Amino acid sequence: MRTLTRLLAFLSPLRWRIALAILLGSVMLASSITLFGMAAYLIAAAALGPLLVLLSIPIYLVQTMGIARAASRYWERLVSHNTTLLLLARLRVWAYRRIEPQAPAHLLAHRSGDMLARLVSDIEELQNVYLRVVSPIVVALVIGLFTFGIFSIFSAGLAWVALAFLGVAGLGVPILSAALTRGLGEQQVAARAELNTQVVDGLQGVQDVLAFGRAHALLERVTACDHALGRVQLRMATISGLQMALGDLLMNMAMWVLIVLAIPLVATRYIDGVYLGAIGLLILASFEAVQPLAPAFQGLGRSLAAAGRVFAVADAPPPVIESADPQPVPTNMDYSGGYTLSFEHVHFTYRAGERETLSDINLDLRQGSRVAIVGASGAGKSTLGRLALRFWDPASGIIRMNGQDIRRYSLRDLRGLFGVVAQDTYIFNDTLRANLLLARPEASQAEIEAALEQAQLSEFVRQLPQGLKTWAGEQGLRLSGGERQRLAVARALLKNAPILILDEVTANLDPLTERALLAALDELARGRTTLQITHRLLEMERMDEVLVLHRGSIVERGTHNELLAAEGLYRRLFDVQQGVLTLS
Repeated sequence: MRTLTRLLAFLSPLRWRIALAILLGSVMLASSITLFGMAAYLIAAAALGPLLVLLSIPIYLVQTMGIARAASRYWERLVSHNTTLLLLARLRVWAYRRIEPQAPAHLLAHRSGDMLARLVSDIEELQNVYLRVVSPIVVALVIGLFTFGIFSIFSAGLAWVALAFLGVAGLGVPILSAALTRGLGEQQVAARAELNTQVVDGLQGVQDVLAFGRAHALLERVTACDHALGRVQLRMATISGLQMALGDLLMNMAMWVLIVLAIPLVATRYIDGVYLGAIGLLILASFEAVQPLAPAFQGLGRSLAAAGRVFAVADAPPPVIESADPQPVPTNMDYSGGYTLSFEHVHFTYRAGERETLSDINLDLRQGSRVAIVGASGAGKSTLGRLALRFWDPASGIIRMNGQDIRRYSLRDLRGLFGVVAQDTYIFNDTLRANLLLARPEASQAEIEAALEQAQLSEFVRQLPQGLKTWAGEQGLRLSGGERQRLAVARALLKNAPILILDEVTANLDPLTERALLAALDELARGRTTLQITHRLLEMERMDEVLVLHRGSIVERGTHNELLAAEGLYRRLFDVQQGVLTLS
């Protein structure tokens, strides 16, 4: 019930549009009922051979109702579907705004296919809450009263019988349908999400799947998910057939019962016999209002399950909370002497109860300095960069910028001061230009070309037939590893941020590409406060300070030469990479 209440709350800003759609729907059905009733009366009256002039009013009424029915149906469809699309747009924007602050922390707990299903299929499913639940229920109530009023003209008994049949069809059948489909809606949503996940995962990893000869296994998993979804849909279709049969049965029973009950009234001249056919057609037309209710209740469980999945991710508490009264970040400073970043006794763990990822980290990035964080994979190096960007907050300790706790700044302003080049920088399936402009949409062509030149990417772009209009492909797969990294460097150059975080940017590159990229990074870091995270001990001589991280703690610190002379962990790492020691 709470989920349904929350969904209905989204309708509040659109209440006048919804009221108009309900009014138009009621007018359409009332016109249809009147049209059928008057048509039956007109045929019966004409058979008795009266003067045509006596039938002029019923004729005009039939014509008017025919036009009103068509016009109101058109406008009702237009308004209701427009309202539904606006509602879905609001839901998508709302869900994205709620999910975005959770990135990347909470999103790591969901597979991409499952998240895609929640944001696309599940939200799309919520259109049924308005189209098939809210509007039909209100319209059915209005038309039920309208039908009761019409039959009251003939007889109170006929009116109550008609209302009883409409009640059974509009309430009894939906309740039965809801009972039979209990749990099926949740199963259908879950099965659809799992199928989505398997398909997306399979497509993203199709190269590896084919390389290892596991295409058949993947196809079996997708087929199993498809069969599971098909079984649920088959049960839903069976119940749909049953409810349609019950609806038609009740409709025809209502017609015959009312006609049979009306015959004695005609025989006693309580009702004119010319209205007997109208009574039958009036009740048939009235059932058009209640027939959509059974499918609505059948699909309500599915819609509520979809809403629950959307709310589950949207309601997750964000890993960081912005200040209610954020302080403006320092601006208009010379980058070579304007920004400092410090970690003071910082402790952090990703999940409660696990070993600390970082333990008592103390680190100072002076204005315009270059500091390297080195260590083996899993030592916690990348976590430092994520904390600086406030993707997470420390469990204890403080991170300061220019002496102020970074939690006092807004996330937008804080992250605007950082340029990040990472090993796994995401390249969008768009043009090279669009990928560059992600950093600064207002950048000029001259600034783009300067960034490409500094990143040593100009020659590559000039060789492309379409230049910057060339598409990078899904996750940049049309580019080599070195080209993707240099594109990331160019993007960071274009952003021109004062603080630079370089996170394993040369990993998995060949030596020649690595050297060329390091030259580009050296240009990028010039005049900026730079934190370089790496396990590759190259160009460490250029660093003002090198910190060695081991199991989340800083175990050594100093310049490159000082650490080599100390004969500690740094020296052993350096010797291994230089080939002096063997790993055996």
